[in-house]
Amino acid sequence: MREIHVDTLTDAVAKLCIDACHRLPDNLVESFHKAAEKEVSPLGKSVLMKLIDNDRIARENDVSYCHDTGLAIVFVEVGQDVHIVGGSYEDAIQAGVRKGYAEGYMRKSVVSDPLLRVNSNDNTPAVVHTEIVPGDNIEVTVVPKGGGSENWSTMKFLLPGEGAEGVKKFVLSAIEAAGGAACPPLTVGVGIGGSFDKVTAIAKKAILRDIGVHHKEPHVAKLEAELLDAINKTGIGPQGYGGVNTALWVSVETYACHITALPVAVNIQCHAGRRATAVI
Repeated sequence: MREIHVDTLTDAVAKLCIDACHRLPDNLVESFHKAAEKEVSPLGKSVLMKLIDNDRIARENDVSYCHDTGLAIVFVEVGQDVHIVGGSYEDAIQAGVRKGYAEGYMRKSVVSDPLLRVNSNDNTPAVVHTEIVPGDNIEVTVVPKGGGSENWSTMKFLLPGEGAEGVKKFVLSAIEAAGGAACPPLTVGVGIGGSFDKVTAIAKKAILRDIGVHHKEPHVAKLEAELLDAINKTGIGPQGYGGVNTALWVSVETYACHITALPVAVNIQCHAGRRATAVI
């Protein structure tokens, strides 16, 4: 049994919060360059070049890529042979978010009560997803999720007979409803199956997959490709200014479900697909 002190977890989460907000993933920036090369809309191409420039400025000056530094979503895979010592696991993660957002001089965007709307002033509480896995490590991924894209995410129970075509129709309707408000070009996470809560969780986890990596199941990979093509044919384009790059990638995750149900969830990620991962 390997012991990991809560202070180690706190420090790791704090660093990840800063890294995620200050530096976009390399493969995401590479996708901006590829999109700019094929963009036919002058305005759309101009937007993509500004996104590339914005990333450069953020890296060079060690500042946030976007003013909306988001609600911190923390995915944690805890090895079953790990013993966390020195305090509370949950408290350690929240302390890390609090520390990271203070030290990184990042906007605090969380209200402690959804109805009273009073800012918590430290960007906590974060949303924490924990999974127990084999091994003696802890893998932490921090995803700062901006409100503009999250607000356009949606879920629906389809009839089982609607199948893949029904899924495509629903996903496309979600993207068209969002238009330019979700700050495209988007990364789209789609969950299919499970239950009311499971389908939204796997849709959120789908956006963690690297751009360019398809699902291992051929029929799901085919659906991803068809969705990406259909979304980019909407003509919404970068920031809604028109063009052929409304989405950079679509990732689909599936789970078993009840015979009477076909739940589908769409988690929309804006162009600032921020995330950072560390293994403790």
